[in-house]
Amino acid sequence: MIQVFNQILVYPLLNLLVFFYNFIPDIGAVIILLTLIVRLLLLPSFHKSLKHQRAMTALQPKMAEIKEKYKDDKERQAKAMMELYSTHKVNPLSSCLPLLIQLPILIALYQVFIQSLNGNELHGIYSFITAPEKINPVFLGFLDLAKKNIIMAVVAGALQYWQSKIMLPKNQTEDATTKMVKYQTLYFLPALTVFFGSTFPAGLTLYWIITTLFGVGQQYYLLRKEAKEALYGTKQ
Repeated sequence: MIQVFNQILVYPLLNLLVFFYNFIPDIGAVIILLTLIVRLLLLPSFHKSLKHQRAMTALQPKMAEIKEKYKDDKERQAKAMMELYSTHKVNPLSSCLPLLIQLPILIALYQVFIQSLNGNELHGIYSFITAPEKINPVFLGFLDLAKKNIIMAVVAGALQYWQSKIMLPKNQTEDATTKMVKYQTLYFLPALTVFFGSTFPAGLTLYWIITTLFGVGQQYYLLRKEAKEALYGTKQ
């Protein structure tokens, strides 16, 4: 299973990183480029997921009403929830898609960075890729991406908070359930980001910073598109 994972994700990402490093001998710039390529490849699925996430967030008050109305009848509650999802054409599982996609990529990148940034011998390099003697882990002349970096971790957490903040609809009536979801989204995820960012190599944190910025850009694009549709009543 590990070998299959390496063949599918770790080795392709490692070879792509080495390929770009041969032309751009700055590992930070290469990680940024690699991140953008990954995000562009996953753009359709992420865009669809973002739309579902916003729709699910907007439905929180109605979901809370259903839970309260049928709190003593779980079967009717589940049926009403499914009808709500069907009416608004949303899939509650779609909001988990970004995490499900990101998790194996993060694990693969962790393996790539551990192997490439610590001066270890590179394994799994394709025959047509020239392997450098050593990859310099320093970015911008002073950031060692092979080591932990608490400042970058805090930046990643702040960006995660920003991304979560713009996902939440404004002027929404909040019940206990909605407040709990809002709290988890706004504070738990950023705190988790800071924790992991301060635990893993800064190269992985840099990836998360760039992918979060990309996600913020996607969300602003989606918000502007929704605003235009609401204003003109037609899809752009």
